[in-house]
Amino acid sequence: MKKRWISLYVENDVGVLCKVAGLFSGKAYNLETLTVGTTEDPTISRMTIGVESDDVTFEQIKKQLNRCVEVIKVLDFTTNSIHMKELMFIKVMNCSSRDVQELFQIAQIFQISIIDCDTDALILECVQTETKNNDLIKLIRKHYKNIEVVRGGSVAIESLSMTDR
Repeated sequence: MKKRWISLYVENDVGVLCKVAGLFSGKAYNLETLTVGTTEDPTISRMTIGVESDDVTFEQIKKQLNRCVEVIKVLDFTTNSIHMKELMFIKVMNCSSRDVQELFQIAQIFQISIIDCDTDALILECVQTETKNNDLIKLIRKHYKNIEVVRGGSVAIESLSMTDR
């Protein structure tokens, strides 16, 4: 079992997302992450899907996706050089003034933004790799007890010259 990434070009029609997600649930494949948005062509959407599976199951997934009429193209990004980022927000509540100072330093170190701040809370905006976001969550959880995390899923594009996962 290993983490795998697929990018799909699909028709931008009502029900396509549901059909693709249904394919996974119908076969009891667990979606780790699913992100979708329109492309430069408003009739086409691009999905980035993360799943953990073995080789045989992953090949079945790709074959089933290729059979879907609404799927235009399936790209396996598992071994490709890609740029991949994930959007994540972390709200830290019940902070002292010292906590706020520390969080500003953490934001600087992790190269993330503080997008909202109150007297005893703030919101961090992170556009990083999944691994860096996981590391940040571990660090924040270790020092702050009252947090809320929202993750948007990864998006990816094939690299021109290097990898940034």
